[in-house]
Amino acid sequence: MKAISHQADSRTPAWPTTSIEFERSIYTTSGFLDDRAVDQAPGVVSSTFVRNGSIVSARTGKRGPGESPSTRATLREGDLAVVLVRRVGDSALVTAEHAGWTAGRSIGIIRAEPHIVWWLRIWLQTPTAKARIDEDVTAHVEPTVSLDTLRRMPFPLPPPDVVTAYHRTFGLIEEMASLYEETARKAVELADALHNEYASANPAWETRLLAQVAKSKTGKGSERSLPPATTGPSVDAIAPNDLFGLPVPHVEAFRLRSPADAGEAHPPGTFMLSTHPDGTHVAVTRRPAIPLRSVVAVRPIEDGDSWWLLHELRSRGDDIKQMSQGQNSREISALALKRLKVVWPDRYTRAEFYEMAEPLHATARLLVAKIATLHALRDALLHDISAKAGVLQERAVEP
Repeated sequence: MKAISHQADSRTPAWPTTSIEFERSIYTTSGFLDDRAVDQAPGVVSSTFVRNGSIVSARTGKRGPGESPSTRATLREGDLAVVLVRRVGDSALVTAEHAGWTAGRSIGIIRAEPHIVWWLRIWLQTPTAKARIDEDVTAHVEPTVSLDTLRRMPFPLPPPDVVTAYHRTFGLIEEMASLYEETARKAVELADALHNEYASANPAWETRLLAQVAKSKTGKGSERSLPPATTGPSVDAIAPNDLFGLPVPHVEAFRLRSPADAGEAHPPGTFMLSTHPDGTHVAVTRRPAIPLRSVVAVRPIEDGDSWWLLHELRSRGDDIKQMSQGQNSREISALALKRLKVVWPDRYTRAEFYEMAEPLHATARLLVAKIATLHALRDALLHDISAKAGVLQERAVEP
């Protein structure tokens, strides 16, 4: 292994530093198929499907290995698929399930001995690697990093036994987090099923406008309008992007903070709702929070109606999306939402449903908290890896 000299820190790094271009045993290439053709071309992996360390390809069909000619962009088991566009630096190991599939243009392929691939996947998650990638990202249309940048980027390389230990540790953290997430998802889906059963049990139940059973308020301000750091008392600030793609409607902590005196904060238990081309997204707050533009805060008039109202909103996602305006159906307002019709059974039925749904949501909340603890452990390990490498570097704080 050829090591490059290290200039970033006066401390002696724990591991020698190298780069992909210095390691002759590492092969790199990038995909070539246009990502816009992914939906029409089964067996293609694009950046869309590389998430949380795994390749999720439910929409890419079931074309298997050998059904098309092998090319330089054909994935092999053990490869590292790295995202080059939008979520730059995200990566996933290619398993047997996707061996033989083709990488899209937004994917870079790294092929090497197992311990090197394992380590690069971990290193790319460290704050140092993310900061260095950010320095070279171009954003003419959307954030993009070149494969040459990854080739040149220095990284520490521990001994194989150390890499194996880290690989096992991170694998266990991810497996446990995945198990918790799936269990939380099933708990909420069970509550959805109970709601559907209740809602269809008595067609004679009245229908009410949302304005009759809940209070709603449209958020204002943008993410850019928030101060870069808040030294005094603060509350959660929720942007539309924070609600997209949530596995369950519970979040341990939101990423944005706003000064407590910047506006009226909504109490814990408020529903934050936004729309997107793929549907409607709702989350329940755990702390005081303010919605930003294109987010509507909704709260039932009676606290005991909260779970019924939440599942009514979840079941009427298509109706809500039709009420939205603007490009890609992303502008929703409290005024429009007040006209939403919801099924509203008698008080005793709503109370009975609350008693059945509360344990399920309590379970989901507990599991979300456990996932947050695992993620904190993972982040601490990544921070420690950067420090051991002697190149601790953090991402710049965005305004």
